[in-house]
Amino acid sequence: MRLVIAKCSVDYIGRLTAHLPPATRLLLIKADGSISIHADDRAYKPLNWMSPPCRLEEAEGQWRVVNKSGEELRITIEEILHDTSHELGIDPGLVKDGVEAHLQELLAAAPETLGAGFTLIRREYMTAIGPVDLLCRDGAGATVAVEIKRRGEIDGVEQLTRYLELLGRDPLLAPVSGIFAAQEIKPQARVLAEDRGIRCVVLDYNALRGVKKDELTLF
Repeated sequence: MRLVIAKCSVDYIGRLTAHLPPATRLLLIKADGSISIHADDRAYKPLNWMSPPCRLEEAEGQWRVVNKSGEELRITIEEILHDTSHELGIDPGLVKDGVEAHLQELLAAAPETLGAGFTLIRREYMTAIGPVDLLCRDGAGATVAVEIKRRGEIDGVEQLTRYLELLGRDPLLAPVSGIFAAQEIKPQARVLAEDRGIRCVVLDYNALRGVKKDELTLF
């Protein structure tokens, strides 16, 4: 992984155009070929990025990052303040807690829980930035990416949003919609998901397991 801190401006040229005016930013170049541009006030979310496969062309004062579709990031370098590379090795990946992993297993076995006619394409469908929990088809045959959490919060919605952006670039899958599924979904996460066209589904763990509540009733 290469970390570059530079005073730079950035222009995206593709389906639309976007401009980042000059400022000091972190340029993150990963071994998978992805390049992302970060500020110091956005948590983990980049200001702009290019997913692999793409190529980086470095020239004096300007970098060009071009992907297979011809989309381009032009990074105009005013000054490089820091430039280091580190070998991180193979990452073992995220280990989900037992309930979350079991929810994924149960939904994969019963995708119709998410909607009539749903079928499973694959569990842990890999993208350039990690695996989508479930990739399904709905009753109309359209692709649906499903992110599963025990507790649904804003970071989970952001994660699914990034997956959808990548999957939507694949002509064999597009268009791709999203479902954010969790045992509990925080109100802020629901608002953000629905604003982005992502459907929220609250999961009943016991119902998925086929366990009925042991309650006494009068009638």
